[in-house]
Amino acid sequence: MTPAARIALVADRSDHVRSHTRIPTLMEALRARDGLSLDAYWIPTQEAEAGVEGFDAVWVLPGSPYRSEAGALAAIRTAREQRIPFLGTCGGFQYLLLEYARSVCGLGDAVHAENTHRANTPQNSDSQSDRGSDKGSDRGGEEVLVPLACSLVGHEGAIVLEADSRAAQLIGAQRTVERYHCNYGPNPAYVERLRTHGLNFTGTDENGDIRVAELPDHPFFLATLFQPELHGDGTRPHPLITGLAQAAVRHAEEASAVLR
Repeated sequence: MTPAARIALVADRSDHVRSHTRIPTLMEALRARDGLSLDAYWIPTQEAEAGVEGFDAVWVLPGSPYRSEAGALAAIRTAREQRIPFLGTCGGFQYLLLEYARSVCGLGDAVHAENTHRANTPQNSDSQSDRGSDKGSDRGGEEVLVPLACSLVGHEGAIVLEADSRAAQLIGAQRTVERYHCNYGPNPAYVERLRTHGLNFTGTDENGDIRVAELPDHPFFLATLFQPELHGDGTRPHPLITGLAQAAVRHAEEASAVLR
């Protein structure tokens, strides 16, 4: 019998972060409604510094600024390089771009404005304001993530998806309406650099601003600036979350087959 798929939930868990409080309901719905055998484990970002080997999926959740920038980046890099199914939402989307810029695009001094200028800029509302990032909090560098021109805290808006994208295939449509809770997004000055190094931007808002990123040659590697965990009341998981869970189960089955 294939063991339950193990999902690493990478974030500094808090009852003050709404997306975190949704996780138990979502996991139960995936088990009961979709028949998926899952075990979910919260991994604080400081513990994630050692990587997340051995898991069948990695989900980097909202809640930035994370206690450990290095831990969030290590979890993303492990999933990317070891082809572990990955989902990043809100902060997870932002830190995916940061990791990719540093590790793949050669931008070793890429930074997140949330960490470099936190004393002078608004923080993600789906975060804990008393947290400090352990690395990069006061260094300069190339700001790959910058404050949004207009805050998306509590915002709901349309997303336009590329027809052949994984996101569109999972959602079953090229247009969807999603919820946000963030103040940071990609710096347009670095989008083409990220794109030419293989990161696909497959979803935008109606103004053309990037909201979805994917790696095409990975079993499942997808991130959204919006928060699919806030979809509905949590009893019917968003298709992107179901897609991650299904990819985790496939990963567990493949790993089990290798050991037989």
